[in-house]
Amino acid sequence: MQDLNVLHKEIKILPLSGKTAFVTGAAGHLGLSISQKLSELGAELVLTDHPGASLNELKNFLKRTNRKHVFIPCDLLSEKSRTQLIKKIIKEKTSLNCLINNASLVGSSKIKGWSAKFQNQSLNAWREAFEINLTAPFQFCRDLLPLLKKGNGANIINITSIYGETAPDWRIYKGTNLGNPAAYAVSKAGLAHLTRWLATTLAPQIRVNAIAPGGIKRSQPARFVQNYISKTPLHRMAQEKDMMGVIELLATDSSSYITGQVIRIDGGWTTW
Repeated sequence: MQDLNVLHKEIKILPLSGKTAFVTGAAGHLGLSISQKLSELGAELVLTDHPGASLNELKNFLKRTNRKHVFIPCDLLSEKSRTQLIKKIIKEKTSLNCLINNASLVGSSKIKGWSAKFQNQSLNAWREAFEINLTAPFQFCRDLLPLLKKGNGANIINITSIYGETAPDWRIYKGTNLGNPAAYAVSKAGLAHLTRWLATTLAPQIRVNAIAPGGIKRSQPARFVQNYISKTPLHRMAQEKDMMGVIELLATDSSSYITGQVIRIDGGWTTW
């Protein structure tokens, strides 16, 4: 007779076991949370961020896991650097199951002419935003397509923003030094539409979706936070963990009939 303990032993198979995911902007707040979630789901990771990024938390995460995660620095502003990264991934991996375009030039950037009055926003800041927020995702999707085609249940997840969906309400910025650059909003809107374009172009083999986070609580001035949550039905700003349930859904076969969607995770901000 077989041992009943063996028969009743539960074997937990993680949904991304044996699969590979590539995450850009992996050293940032959201990128690190995404990377940790994918690792918990069983994926092996290829991670990238710019050479000057603060890597302490990412290195600690990599040390704690027993999976074969790889970090490769890359300057996403440079086409040459992106191409070199892509070549390394193709050399190291035979397939890719999930590509997450998370890296972004965000509203808090210190680039001259970025977070400024409209008449002072510079063309250089505009170009850099589009290079990182839209051109780099386009190149990664295009050039890693051969690996994605070999990946079972392959999917792409783009990280956009509610400001790629709606215009800013300038009243919540009054009395603060925060801004909302045109290039950020417009490049994120472009990424949202690239998501839809790719969804129909790469179907049925590869699913393409996006999440549009609302404002994530970091170190914003108290006045801004209060103004923001007063416009949010759930009456708080987001946390990185609020995004992880949808990331898990879209990265796994649980969303096998979902493509072309931009899912807003904003506490209801865009509802009214």
